[in-house]
Amino acid sequence: MTVFALWLAGLGSAAQFGKLSVSFDLMAARYPDYGAAGIGLIVSIVGIVGLIFGTTAGLLVARIGPRRAIVAALALGAGVSALQVLPLPYAALIVTRVFEGISHLSIVVVGPTMIAGLAAPRYQGFAMTLWSSFFGVTYALLALFGPPLLAQGSIVPLFLTHAAWMAALALILRALLPPDPPAPSLTMGNGLIAQHLAIYASPRIAAPALGFVFYTALYVAVLTLLPPLFPEGERALVAAGMPIFSIVVSLTLGVWGLRYLTAVQMVQTGYALGVLATLVLWGGWGQGGLALVAAFGLAGAMGIVQGASFASIPELNQGAEDRARASGAVAQLGNVGTTTGTPVLALMIGAMGPMGLIAFCLPLCLCGIAAHGIQARRRARQA
Repeated sequence: MTVFALWLAGLGSAAQFGKLSVSFDLMAARYPDYGAAGIGLIVSIVGIVGLIFGTTAGLLVARIGPRRAIVAALALGAGVSALQVLPLPYAALIVTRVFEGISHLSIVVVGPTMIAGLAAPRYQGFAMTLWSSFFGVTYALLALFGPPLLAQGSIVPLFLTHAAWMAALALILRALLPPDPPAPSLTMGNGLIAQHLAIYASPRIAAPALGFVFYTALYVAVLTLLPPLFPEGERALVAAGMPIFSIVVSLTLGVWGLRYLTAVQMVQTGYALGVLATLVLWGGWGQGGLALVAAFGLAGAMGIVQGASFASIPELNQGAEDRARASGAVAQLGNVGTTTGTPVLALMIGAMGPMGLIAFCLPLCLCGIAAHGIQARRRARQA
């Protein structure tokens, strides 16, 4: 029950992005003087907060206490979402989105950390894979329920629904979560830069993030830019089907595989399948059904990487503080990937056509395999 409630909180955090994505046109009508770039900033600034402060959040959660942190983050998210229905000036809206970024970052750091600690060992792989699906599930739900809520030409019903969701989860988790343990001694004496260096120097704490960054760069970019490359009659199927197929594979084959392989090996397996799917996409481009199958194969492979990456956090880190740091690093590098992947792929497709997609995906999959291989060798030397 508590794990499921944490996952529902994750859906609310993903909706902090998604509610702006589905209401993009209405926001553009609200702020006509700021153009597409200005509205795009409203969407992306939540991720920019994570990009800058992701690892810092991981350091602070253990100090604040995960229960206090996530309840406060959900309450903050509820208040901000309710405030955004007002006719705020553009600058004020940006400020609210910064606070929403803080809320989002806290939830995505605390969520996997607490799930890893609450789930029984035999169910930990499934629980972490379930958590990893929160973004895809949220966007699917918003695609289904967002348009009816926005049908009257106002963002108010959608944003107030989101505020109510966040407030309800704050109350539910306040009741369900165990009290926070005594706060560890504050270890900021060497400065945040030194703390960051220590995190990324650790082959256990940093490994999940160093493998995850290639997934986020590839997955978001491909979901955005691959469907328009298909014939018009297939675009809707590719756009809607790839994220759903990714989630299904993650929660079925991905969870099943974790019974036989370590989470790190599953990440590498997912990337290897991504290499295979990319090569088939290359060979089958323009051949109708083969390219379509390869696109879905690539989505399924990335679903395996997604779930196993989160499962690797508790597998590699036994203590709650290290898990929080690892989750913070995942949030930080995940935002690096989502921020950079799409514009890089757009440039490559512009220069090379569809083959730019192949030249983009292959190195990222190979780098994901290599990153975990390097960290595994470093862990072996430390053993």
